[in-house]
Amino acid sequence: MLTAKFDQLVNQLRVLPGVGQKSAQRMALHLLTKKRPQGIALAHALDDAMRGIKECQRCHSLSDEEVCPLCQDPRRDDSQLCVVETAADVMAIEQTANYRGRYFVLGGHLSPIDGISADDLNIDQLVRYVTQSPIDELILATGTTVEGQTTAHFISEAVGRHVKKVTRLAQGVPMGGELEYLDSMTLGQALQNRSFL
Repeated sequence: MLTAKFDQLVNQLRVLPGVGQKSAQRMALHLLTKKRPQGIALAHALDDAMRGIKECQRCHSLSDEEVCPLCQDPRRDDSQLCVVETAADVMAIEQTANYRGRYFVLGGHLSPIDGISADDLNIDQLVRYVTQSPIDELILATGTTVEGQTTAHFISEAVGRHVKKVTRLAQGVPMGGELEYLDSMTLGQALQNRSFL
């Protein structure tokens, strides 16, 4: 312990994922001894972000404005809606540059063990969205975990009659993967999701 202020900085750095006590101490010492101007800039950027970034009123992703740039973009395909768990998933899909439709962020996945039910997610808003907007394809891009699969099934049941087609991201063998090293569940998914050449 150096000072109460140092301890406070270390404790606040520990809220970041994957940052334990030692890592937080190293970060704090690095900022204080070698990067004070950058530390002050970081503090300002954090303050601006925490105060200025909010949830998009349409898709529930993150935005500086009430409606995010993706929802405002008239070039996006309104007939496709990709449902994801978090804003990080939107960023990951956008980085592929292969999808031009709209998004909807659930805010997590169903997890009865953790006490997360449909009421804790944006599922009611999703049902409202698809009943008010004509959607040709709803793409379920939730995780491949048991919770992600359960969430996808729940949503498919809730909105199935309101959209023309409900699809799920393909799952299976990753690029460069060797069959002998895959678990049986992944290999089974790959066999079910095989496609024509």
